[in-house]
Amino acid sequence: MVTRNYWWLEIIRDVEKYIEECDMYQRMKNRTEIPIGKLKLSKVLENSWTYLMVDFIIKLLLVAGKDTILVVYDKLSKMTHFVATTEGISVKVLV
Repeated sequence: MVTRNYWWLEIIRDVEKYIEECDMYQRMKNRTEIPIGKLKLSKVLENSWTYLMVDFIIKLLLVAGKDTILVVYDKLSKMTHFVATTEGISVKVLV
């Protein structure tokens, strides 16, 4: 439709580039991928402190000989514990 009223060299390439970068077009265009499938239910957790996530916050300022925070998170109760420790701590000490 642009070529009805305008013309310049490489007009088709410029219009295609504009369309590919257009936010509205990207949101509204039909997707050709096959749907992934039905959602699967997550396993129901029954006991607190059975399924944990553990992470370290490192490279903090040294306070009372501690420079790292160990974060322990319970997936069921959403409770979190923060433990001050050092960066050189090993798994054997944690267990």
